[in-house]
Amino acid sequence: MAFKPFAYCAASVLALGFAGVAQAQDVAPDSTEGDGEAIVVTGVRASIVGAINVRKESVQIVDSIVSEDVGKLPDNNVVEALQRVTGIQVTDRAGGEAAKLSIRGLPDALTTLNGRNIFTTTGQSFALQDISANLVKRVDVFKTRAADQIETGLAGQINVETRRPFDFDGFAISGLVRGIYNEQADTYNPNAALLISNRWDTGIGDIGLLVNGSYSRTKFRDQTVTAGALVPFATQTPPAGSGLAPLERIFPGADNVNWTPGLDRGLSTAAGSTLRINGVNTPYYLSRDAVFSSDLYGKRERPSFNVALQWAPNTSSVYTAEVYYAGFRGETFNSLQFSFVDWWGNPGTVGLYDGTNIVKSRSNVADVYGFNSGDFNKSKTDSFVYALNGKWDVGERGKIVADLAYQTSKVDTSFLAMRTDRVASSISTVFNANGGIPSYHFSDDSLLTNPAVWNVAQLYDNGNRDKGSAITGTLDGYYTWDEGFLRKIKAGIRIDDRKGSSFVRTQDAGAPVGGLNLASFVSRFGAESVFTNKDFYQGRADVPTSWVLPNGSWLYDNADAVRSLYGVKTSDQLALQQVFGINENTIAAYVQADAEVSILGRPLMLQAGVRYVTVDTNYDFFDRYNNGAHTRVSNGSSKWLPAFTARYEITDKLRLRFNYGETLRRPNFTDVNPNYTLTGDLTNVGYGSGTAGTASLKPTTSKNYDVALEWYFDRDSAITATAFRREINGLVVPLTVLETIPNNGIVAGATNRFAITRPVNASNGVLKGIELGLTYFPHYLPKFMDGLGFVGSVTVLDSKQNIPLSDAAGNITGQATSSFFGVSDLSYNATLAYDNGPLGARLSYIWRKEFLAVNEARLFANPIGVWRNPEQSLDLQLTFNVNDRLGITFDAVNLTKSKQQTYYKFEDVGGPDQFNLGTTLLSRTFALGVRYTFK
Repeated sequence: MAFKPFAYCAASVLALGFAGVAQAQDVAPDSTEGDGEAIVVTGVRASIVGAINVRKESVQIVDSIVSEDVGKLPDNNVVEALQRVTGIQVTDRAGGEAAKLSIRGLPDALTTLNGRNIFTTTGQSFALQDISANLVKRVDVFKTRAADQIETGLAGQINVETRRPFDFDGFAISGLVRGIYNEQADTYNPNAALLISNRWDTGIGDIGLLVNGSYSRTKFRDQTVTAGALVPFATQTPPAGSGLAPLERIFPGADNVNWTPGLDRGLSTAAGSTLRINGVNTPYYLSRDAVFSSDLYGKRERPSFNVALQWAPNTSSVYTAEVYYAGFRGETFNSLQFSFVDWWGNPGTVGLYDGTNIVKSRSNVADVYGFNSGDFNKSKTDSFVYALNGKWDVGERGKIVADLAYQTSKVDTSFLAMRTDRVASSISTVFNANGGIPSYHFSDDSLLTNPAVWNVAQLYDNGNRDKGSAITGTLDGYYTWDEGFLRKIKAGIRIDDRKGSSFVRTQDAGAPVGGLNLASFVSRFGAESVFTNKDFYQGRADVPTSWVLPNGSWLYDNADAVRSLYGVKTSDQLALQQVFGINENTIAAYVQADAEVSILGRPLMLQAGVRYVTVDTNYDFFDRYNNGAHTRVSNGSSKWLPAFTARYEITDKLRLRFNYGETLRRPNFTDVNPNYTLTGDLTNVGYGSGTAGTASLKPTTSKNYDVALEWYFDRDSAITATAFRREINGLVVPLTVLETIPNNGIVAGATNRFAITRPVNASNGVLKGIELGLTYFPHYLPKFMDGLGFVGSVTVLDSKQNIPLSDAAGNITGQATSSFFGVSDLSYNATLAYDNGPLGARLSYIWRKEFLAVNEARLFANPIGVWRNPEQSLDLQLTFNVNDRLGITFDAVNLTKSKQQTYYKFEDVGGPDQFNLGTTLLSRTFALGVRYTFK
């Protein structure tokens, strides 16, 4: 969607809002102004009003989502619920759900559960999509931070609140059952939740117990077609002396004498551009080296529960014991069909984009090598949080809060893949046939499903286990005053002892000894050992729709039989090898004061504080390419982090806020692990690629400025505008160095030379922007339209960071500039909400502009930036309350059947038309549910 139509639409909505404001304030029959009458709203409108009130009453800038009632957060998981919050951008919608998010373009939000930091194994955050929306009472997104909040996360903090028994007056029960249809996978999936809570007045005080559980299962299908990377080829008439045949691929050559992979701007795309080959200026074409299709079938299960026990022995103390569990069970089978479009025999003919040397199409390219790969991945995650909390009143004005929490997290993953390969007679392709999607066909498409033409090729077999744990104690206390300048003093301390470790195993093998085709494989192991997909891409691209390959599920269930075929270790001989272990000790202490003064008869509320944090970390590394050689590295850091907030109530309805604060981001444990992950020289550039961590990484720090103006022009309506700026130092960016690594065990593309990319603190950047939000429920509409409202927001961002340029030895030779990864300059969401009598509805549209997603591996001639096309989603949610206790729900997600697309671009080079990359179809889902609540 273009910006101008949106701007016109937004202006129209805002005009309607402002036109109605005067009427709403003058004639609203249920206004609470001046008459003391309490107006109670319920349903969809209640959740929206609740979110307004959270922001209005907070000292910090906080945007929230609030459950309408028990079990009534109308989304599948927390990420999907958050995508309608101002400033939130969702970055991954594959797999039939929204999975990753950023706040104002930054992806590293601190994740907390009931105020406690939670994480998954060796990461710094928790997978929010693993938190069922059915367990949630409220989610707060803190855009600014006070000294009493945990210091990590440049993006902000996302705090998820679960329910506790003292939230209810007595007995409460709520149940939810939903069936979710995934259109692309053609599957029906269950989602169920049950909450039971009660409290009793006993001889030893008030006691409450709550048990809340949830289970969901999703079977999904992702379908992707991709045009390969750009590499140079000779033209159809190469000059004498170049040594090249017509349309021969030009490899970099020893020491990159022909061209250098990973050029920051790529080779020139101008017609007639030349390379110096064997001393001759040689014109070249830029063409894709391959086309491939991925048909991924997945299943995930998410069991979760929380149990809370509360005891109030008297009116001045409350004790809470609780346990939270989140599990994830996932498996994916990727049916991959890959073919080179290269020079091995008859080179065929080419078609160029007008005015360029870029190849758009190749026809009848003969004797092309290709492979199919059955890739199966299985993972299991178990995360527990155990906590004890005590709150004591100190007189009438003070309180002490103590909290002790212990959490554990473990992830086990295993991966098994078998390839089959062949040389096809010929292939014809258009690299961008329509809307960024390539078209390709073989002269013998019918043979793609014939096992006899496929040879059994390489085996890839590996596994990982990551573990993490932490014990955390906090002690906070405050004292308040009703009058005078000083209104509150608060201080506290947090002590955290965290551990993490990672274990891996890996073995690869070439083709079985003596050779074997897939037909013989079927004869030996049975028909269930192979898989033939059908209806790939659902007619939305001109590509093969079916091919045969090893069945990933069968491979996993019969792994030892497969391993024996290749003569490698079987399960009784396999063992995980530790690659790193980390122990991180953190002590943080803070003091904070709240004050109030009167300016022009209106209150100015001030909050100032400072947080001091010190971290000591010990790393143990074990080099699996050097007989497990052990290295220990210790480092530490400390930092003073000031914070200041001012909130001025210009009128009863108009508020102005200012915040300054400093935050930091600690490296993920995996980012400091110096062990290699390697990939062979698969494209014949003379070396492979790989990644490794950097043990000396330091925290990234940020100075944050926010100014907000908020107009709460009615009890259920508001307009907010926020300007913000983040000055970030020590950003982690990749740096690539050529290294020699012997005895590495690489089978496919065997080599001892690798371009190793490591993270380094070598960049600084500035992120700034504006957020605009509108919530409006007019009160002058006809009765049947009463409860119709609009919620929407616009976020405009501008980001810039320096990116170091380096030579093969890793020496920084210059600087380039780039946008932040994952940052869309413009995003917006708009929701029409309706709540009248038994009917509640939301129709939401979410859109974000294109953004830089990742950098391509530095192995090709194309620009290294991989961008994502603009993304959108249109979602519908309906609720019909049969009575006060029973409701029926219907949800539809991605009604427009949007796609996820990538393309290459660096500065002014590249774009979706000629540099298209991959296109993934995103599924529509439809859910029908029944909800029962009694309390």
